[in-house]
Amino acid sequence: MTAAEPSLIVKICGLRTAETMEAALAAGADMIGLVSFAPSPRHVDAAAAAVLADQARGRAEIVLLTVDADDQTLAAVVEAIRPDWLQLHGRETPARVTEVRRRFGRPVMKALGIRDAADLAAAADYAVADRLLFDAKPPKDATRPGGNGLAFDWRLLAKLDPRLRFMLSGGLDPDTVAEAVRIARPLGVDVSSGVERAPGDKDPALIAAFVRAARAAQTLGALA
Repeated sequence: MTAAEPSLIVKICGLRTAETMEAALAAGADMIGLVSFAPSPRHVDAAAAAVLADQARGRAEIVLLTVDADDQTLAAVVEAIRPDWLQLHGRETPARVTEVRRRFGRPVMKALGIRDAADLAAAADYAVADRLLFDAKPPKDATRPGGNGLAFDWRLLAKLDPRLRFMLSGGLDPDTVAEAVRIARPLGVDVSSGVERAPGDKDPALIAAFVRAARAAQTLGALA
């Protein structure tokens, strides 16, 4: 990594406890994610998320993940948690992304589910988002749109417009992140299930290992 080369952004998502939050912060995560979506095993209510957000404030950027939330719901959680970013992980349209950015005055990261090249066609329409997050498209019977531990073919991203600001998620863990970075060349990486013992149960040792592996991927020239 050269002085002119931007640092790879590392995001640990779905944190639920003070212990694992501290593990992510101590490891040097750039962003932490709090999930406000009841069907997810990583869901935290607004009161608990506010405490976790305060633990992270000033040490990492705070990302609040919601799924197809209406304005009333968003207003309540934004007021309680005071996130730096909003991550929209549902079926929000480009118009909805634009409206959320305007109404809540936060940068928006929009997740897009990817299975094949056709799914990338929507990326240009979502350029209204401040950042895109490419995640594996969930199975048809999935109860949540992300955090399923699945990967997609990262080679699909090779022909994307290099000006497109995107992060990568889906199937990442300490053993796969270096290869993902080498192939996809993302702005950053986002992990949740890949640093867990069980759904929703983060492992501090895996968090530290993931951050080390992501940093090493860039240091060793994976982005060169």
